[in-house]
Amino acid sequence: MKPLKPFSTKPYFLLMFIAVVFLTSCEKKDKPHTHLSDRSLIPVPAQVHKMDGTFEISKNTILYTDGNKELDKVAQQFINDFKGLGNLELKTASLAEGIDNGIVFKLSQQIDTEEGYKLKVTNHQIQLEAKNPEGIFRGAQTILQLLPAKQTEGWLVPAVEIEDFPQYAYRGAMLDVARHFFSVNDVKRYIDLMAAYKFNVLHLHLTDDQGWRIEIKSWPKLTEIGGSTEVGGEKGGFYTQEEYQDIVKYAAEKYITIIPEIDMPGHTNAALASYPELNCNGKATELYTGTEVGFSSFCTDKEITYKFIDDVIKELVALTPGPYIHIGGDESHSTELEDYIPFVNRVQDIVYKYGKTPIGWDEIRHAKLKNTSVVQFWANKENALAAVQQGAKVLMSPASKAYVDMKYDSITPLGLSWAGIINVKTAYNWDPATLVDGIGKPEIVGIEAPLWTETLSKIEDVEYMAYPRLLGYAEIGWSQDSLRYWDSYKKRLSMQYQYLKQKNINFYESKLIPWYKATVDSTAHKH
Repeated sequence: MKPLKPFSTKPYFLLMFIAVVFLTSCEKKDKPHTHLSDRSLIPVPAQVHKMDGTFEISKNTILYTDGNKELDKVAQQFINDFKGLGNLELKTASLAEGIDNGIVFKLSQQIDTEEGYKLKVTNHQIQLEAKNPEGIFRGAQTILQLLPAKQTEGWLVPAVEIEDFPQYAYRGAMLDVARHFFSVNDVKRYIDLMAAYKFNVLHLHLTDDQGWRIEIKSWPKLTEIGGSTEVGGEKGGFYTQEEYQDIVKYAAEKYITIIPEIDMPGHTNAALASYPELNCNGKATELYTGTEVGFSSFCTDKEITYKFIDDVIKELVALTPGPYIHIGGDESHSTELEDYIPFVNRVQDIVYKYGKTPIGWDEIRHAKLKNTSVVQFWANKENALAAVQQGAKVLMSPASKAYVDMKYDSITPLGLSWAGIINVKTAYNWDPATLVDGIGKPEIVGIEAPLWTETLSKIEDVEYMAYPRLLGYAEIGWSQDSLRYWDSYKKRLSMQYQYLKQKNINFYESKLIPWYKATVDSTAHKH
């Protein structure tokens, strides 16, 4: 019998080596990956450091918090927002030492800015840190923008380190609910859309010639009569105090402060039609449904006028936890300046009496302002500069740059053009701190984009005029000047297309923007 030949292992080692290489290459090939360059961040963060890797959010991903009740609420909002994107509800757990996988929301005293945050994404973890829950909320909006707009192969977040904080403390938008009335749900919708881009103030223009929109229990005819119509003669409407408080609470949950405006002494026909004693002749005016301005005025030398204003401010202050009450003061063409000045002085004092700070349109600079009062620059640079010279602060809302009701071009079906045409580039390409000689950052509290509604009767109209311009105002208010470039912004805005569509926003598709309309998420790559 022939002896057996020694067993040779070489072919087997070769086969095993080929198999390992094949499996390894397949695993590497099939591992999902994405790039930061495929995401659009608006407002642009202060510091961004790209890294290699991708974190994938799945049904097994856990979101950890440290047990702070307010932070838990922010985490739940993030979970709700994420679920709205992909019908996937994240699990939560208490933060413990040694967590190296999952999403971590953590408060840290090492971050000293009120709304600032640090975000680090690796293959295994998303870690978001901030001084307070408000900063975590702002950072959570960045995480949502790091997700793909359309999910195809997983919820992939590119590895990155971000350190971010706002340039201005006041980053606002204004909604005129007086010319046309908008429901509580409409206002909440606007709040949601604002919060996604780090706005923190919503100014509600509650009263004007065409309507009075807030219930004042001590003067009930304001809403019974003054709230009964709007531009064009439609039904109008108003918010009960409970509804207004609901709006305030809803906004606060998104870290947005509501600032109510009672416009006076002009823009007051709805009040004058409701209570004849507020008129100098003691007769009620007719309700007004047109769009002209400057014809109405409180009777400034009657004591009942100031009793009325005191009652209104007192009730409004009780409903409004924010620091400001807006007293209007614009376009009071039928009020003589010699009457206007003492009127504003008295109204300013009433607001301070109830522990709030007054804001008024730039005409109020004619009065003797306290140095904590705020003047909202909208039309007259000399007014703004004169206010600063009195020691007051300025809120920047130049009509030719920031009025969101101005047309995008000459054929825009909605809006007006008295302050000029404001296309998407014009809305973005301006600097609040260089707009008026003599007014720099130390004198500026922030910016606000007002939206007047003479031509806007439904929320879809509001969205069409506000978006995408509101994204530019968000970036002006939040991002550092050195990081703002039109060419960069234009590209990032183009990539917001699917996000805007995803939220069902009726936005204006400006031809200045090369919109990225891909229907399939190209951000999930195979390597």
